[in-house]
Amino acid sequence: MKITLIQALLIGIVYYLGNIGTPWLSLLGSISVVYKPLVAGTLVGFILGDPVQGCIIGAAINLPYVAFISAGGTAPQDPGLAGTVGTAWAMAAGVNPAAAVTIALPLGLLGTMVWVAHMTLDVTFVHMADKYIETGETKRLWIYNWLLPNLFAGVVYGLPAFFVCYFGAGAFESFMASLPAFISNALTVVGSILPALGIGMMFKAVYKQKFLAFAIIGFVLIAYLHLDII
Repeated sequence: MKITLIQALLIGIVYYLGNIGTPWLSLLGSISVVYKPLVAGTLVGFILGDPVQGCIIGAAINLPYVAFISAGGTAPQDPGLAGTVGTAWAMAAGVNPAAAVTIALPLGLLGTMVWVAHMTLDVTFVHMADKYIETGETKRLWIYNWLLPNLFAGVVYGLPAFFVCYFGAGAFESFMASLPAFISNALTVVGSILPALGIGMMFKAVYKQKFLAFAIIGFVLIAYLHLDII
């Protein structure tokens, strides 16, 4: 699948809108819902013409991040980049959801660097606003509190996502097609195990012994009656 210029631009906008620090869909008391790979993947699927596949891949990528917490301004991973670009690359290359997880997690680590750069450089705008506070020119504060930070967020979030989807998806598709079968199978196996890490972290956070029986019964029913995990 080839990602067109318009599609890549829209994917970049999805990543920008969902990111922490942009006011449109975030900063409402919690992380933006579009920051979740399940939601981002579905939106990317709509953009690429297959929302169902986008939702399936996004859901798979979301599982390792199911216990993700950003506390005190720290971001140990970037689920937004993993879900947005990871889904786009996976759909472009035609890989299965399990392999998509293995592809997406390194993107989440890379996104952490973008987050740190964004937060570090954003402080500059605060100091720019200081001089207007000192002189009482508060009418111009919106430029440094809203306009410039948002333009900067568009540059550090939207543009990289656009470029890697438009220029990188084709190269990634060729790379995946050239991989030997045993490597592709290994990616699938690793990607099938990684969601267990996210689920395990979630259980560690919310686990109470009185719930253990329900968890065991639930997984037994899923395994033997072939029920959906929901």
